[in-house]
Amino acid sequence: MASRVLRVASFMTHGIFAVNQFKQPEGNWHSLPLREVTDRLRTCEQGLSEEESARRLNAVGANRLPQGHSVKLWVVILRQFQSPLIYILGLAAVVSVSLGDWEDAGFIAGVLVLNAMIGAYQEWKAEQSSEALKKLLQIRASVQRDGEVQEINAEAIVPGDVVWLESGNRVPADVRLVRALGLELDESLLTGESLPVIKDPSWRGDESTPVADRINMAHAGSIVTRGRAKGIVVATGVGTSVGQLAQDVLGEVGGKPPLLLRMERFTRLIAVVVLSASVLIGILGVAIGGYSIAEMFMFTVALAVAAIPEGLPVAMTIALAIATTRMARRGLIVRRLTAVEGLGSCTLIATDKTGTLTCNELTVREVRLPNGDVYHVSGEGFVPIGEVLRDETAIDVRENRPLEWLVQAGLLCNEADLHPRHGEWVWRGDAVDIALLTFGQKLGRNCESASDRYPQVNRIPFEPEYQFAASFNQVDSEVAVFVKGAAERVLAMCTQSSYGAFDQAKLETVAIRMAERGFRVLALADGRLESSLTSADVPPAPEQLRFLGFVGMIDPLRAGAAEAVRSCHEAGVLVSMITGDHRVTAMAIARDLGLAEREDQVITGPELLQRTPEELQDIVRRIRVFARVAPRQKLLIVEAAQRAGNFVAVTGDGVNDAPALQAANIGVAMGKSGTDVAREAAALVISDDNFATIVGGIEEGRVAYDNIRKVIYFLLSTGAAELVLMALALSTGTPYLPLLPVQLLWLNLVTSGIQDVALAFEPNEGGVLERPPRSPNEPIFNQLMIERTVIAAIVMGGFGFAAFWWLLSDDPSEAGVSAARNALLLLMVLFENIHIGNCRSETKPALVMSPFRSPILLAGAVAAFLVHLAAMHLPMTQSLLGTAPIGWKSWGALFLLALTVFPAMELHKWSWSWRERLRS
Repeated sequence: MASRVLRVASFMTHGIFAVNQFKQPEGNWHSLPLREVTDRLRTCEQGLSEEESARRLNAVGANRLPQGHSVKLWVVILRQFQSPLIYILGLAAVVSVSLGDWEDAGFIAGVLVLNAMIGAYQEWKAEQSSEALKKLLQIRASVQRDGEVQEINAEAIVPGDVVWLESGNRVPADVRLVRALGLELDESLLTGESLPVIKDPSWRGDESTPVADRINMAHAGSIVTRGRAKGIVVATGVGTSVGQLAQDVLGEVGGKPPLLLRMERFTRLIAVVVLSASVLIGILGVAIGGYSIAEMFMFTVALAVAAIPEGLPVAMTIALAIATTRMARRGLIVRRLTAVEGLGSCTLIATDKTGTLTCNELTVREVRLPNGDVYHVSGEGFVPIGEVLRDETAIDVRENRPLEWLVQAGLLCNEADLHPRHGEWVWRGDAVDIALLTFGQKLGRNCESASDRYPQVNRIPFEPEYQFAASFNQVDSEVAVFVKGAAERVLAMCTQSSYGAFDQAKLETVAIRMAERGFRVLALADGRLESSLTSADVPPAPEQLRFLGFVGMIDPLRAGAAEAVRSCHEAGVLVSMITGDHRVTAMAIARDLGLAEREDQVITGPELLQRTPEELQDIVRRIRVFARVAPRQKLLIVEAAQRAGNFVAVTGDGVNDAPALQAANIGVAMGKSGTDVAREAAALVISDDNFATIVGGIEEGRVAYDNIRKVIYFLLSTGAAELVLMALALSTGTPYLPLLPVQLLWLNLVTSGIQDVALAFEPNEGGVLERPPRSPNEPIFNQLMIERTVIAAIVMGGFGFAAFWWLLSDDPSEAGVSAARNALLLLMVLFENIHIGNCRSETKPALVMSPFRSPILLAGAVAAFLVHLAAMHLPMTQSLLGTAPIGWKSWGALFLLALTVFPAMELHKWSWSWRERLRS
């Protein structure tokens, strides 16, 4: 025992460290001296041994993000039964079995199984699509072990490893930098910062420094856009900043979709109303009708089962599945069926900027020559589609020498690559360099031709402390230098201009004005060397240069993003932009989107730190642009918006967006550029990464909700008509029940069931984006539906009872009772056939909506009629339902009675529209 303790102690002392310090959400490695970092990790700049790294891997686990358990098919199937309405139907089935009514129980069980099959199929397909998108951290990394650099799977990296990074690498873990040469990282997926971040290993901050400002750290998931570096791994897997966000997502309970909230309230209401009405009818039957208690108990149960809209789960699932297919055609992958309607109900979209509203690809947007000439550049992103315009006229660079000199400098002083491959443009390198290549391509110039004509003989790579890069090229018999860099640094090297007088102070003012408009400003210059230069020589510092002009770059809006934001506003949906980017950049994008016009309409993360939850709630109501926001602040903003009464949809692509995506009522992740963590947290995935796709999703979500309301209204109004029919019969002392329990179930599960499923296929009736979203507090069973349900129930139930009473009075014999029930059952089917036309729109007259516009519904109505017609003639159904053929005169009379529901509902539509006009 003692030797075992000694072995464990030796392992903890020599093999590894206290593991819990690497599981803190925000470590303090950025604030420690480098010597203390190596001491704590028990490592050195030469790296770990293979033996030591194996021990550490066994102790801390693989370097991978925390993941939820893979969703099993049986879990997806069980999830389909997690609905209050399903619980009520299940209870009804159990009661039916206990009373020996196997037919009713079989009907209900069939409905529940069919609903589960449809829903499970759709969700399983979506889960499989989501699994196929996973890729984050499945990378290779260069580590130094036993004094040698080797490439290994990133999952095998452990704290204390020494890693080497170079341009194009994805950072495999959280790394404290030891040394770096011109290192710039794209941290947009973690922080939302659209521009590459320049790193400095010598910097040290305090413990409270935000992740986005820790410039001596390279965080897992970031991409090296320029330079190279060496660093020590300080955290892996769940211990990284990315891992902590992922764990937050897995531990959070997401907000419920709007449809689920409304259906829960609706189901409670239905349960109370149906059970109360059934009990009341049972009491009336015993007290007034003279039926026995046992007889009325069985009938009351049957009536409750019949009145509950059994077809609703199937029809609702089908409506959502149809919307899922329609959304997929428009670029939206649905991971949860209940989220389909969520976009249509949302009142606020909280969207990320980088990669969602913008391309996350720097683009040259404006060029200014030394004499003040301004050129505007069209197109978005790195794909070289666009023009260079002056006064809305396309420029021919061959006729504009000063502009051609500037383009040439940008192409020659460049380390990136941009070329077509298999019909598509591909690129590699720093975003600024790629943007300059794209700009050149738009003018018909490319780097290869320029380099072939003027070969490079030497260069000065970009270094943060220099703030410029230079390329030395052979031009005829001389060596020319081409320089790009920060405006103030390049201007200080210049003594003349390519076009007009050189006024350094004036030009610096121009650069400042461009930066204030949100541009990343780059200055370009060229010059000649007085002596020769080779690749073996140390290049001289450029001086006596000729200033060529400024290039203004910005991460541009995606095509259609501004129009999509306007469409959201027209649909009554607010849009808030939440970004980790700087205030000036956020303001420039917000201005283009129409979200803000003044500086006081933008608020930053640091400004939010001192605000109380109540103040934050008020800010969310007034402010639409949030800049320099940390991931956890984004979550707080979303929660404040929910407390303010909004149904919130959150869009994003980065790990920094994941907690907010999880907490939102509806999370929408990007499919192409998004991280696995973001997609796992979201209910919807945009396959084309285009914010404009969301508008299509809003439209389809509203259509789905409209169709669900139509189905609910149809089922409730026909079920309520049956309650009215029975209540009138019992309250008037009618000696016979108008319909038998099995006939009630036939109406609800067969003839109504066929038609309500067909109603779920109803196409967009138009104008759904011209109305505001429904209030989050508005129930499904609102005043409009209550009025229409009551009127329809009274008309159908009242005329149905009158017909039964008249037929019964004509022949009160047992055969006459059966004939009266047969005729009444047919009348209720005809009522359904005609009433389904009333249900196609809540406001539009049925006569203006062609039945051929909805062929599936037309076929469903005809099929329901033909099924009942067959039931009247087939011996098996005649025995089960008590049906029989009837004469043509009876057919005509019943059809005319069934038509009464049509003018009654059309009159109510007119009355409702008139009252709405008065209220407005």
